[in-house]
Amino acid sequence: QVQLVESGGGLVQAGGSLRLSCAASGRTFSSYVMAWFRQAPGKEREFVGGIRWSGGDALYADSVKGRFTISRDSAKNTVYLQMNSLEPEDTAVYYCAAKGYDILNVHPTWYDYWGQGTQVTVSS
Repeated sequence: QVQLVESGGGLVQAGGSLRLSCAASGRTFSSYVMAWFRQAPGKEREFVGGIRWSGGDALYADSVKGRFTISRDSAKNTVYLQMNSLEPEDTAVYYCAAKGYDILNVHPTWYDYWGQGTQVTVSS
């Protein structure tokens, strides 16, 4: 069974940075895609970005492009979300998700496995 555990959330001032981690276990992830989503109170869960584990190529939402970077460490089975130039609008619970198929998709229903989420709060 795939397990995803996020960490690294917290409170940061606008303009600051955070790095989220998603530790994955339970499978060999070479054919997986990993994605980050976020959900703010009263809003739908939205795609932030994703990465193909095999090729390492990433896809980003327009709202975070140029500020956020996704990477993976195959030795640690961990995916990272480096968030720079944070804005109050980035405040949300951030979720890691995985799909055992080598295609990225921006829709949350595509993904089979989810972490528990980590809170990111950006103060103005």
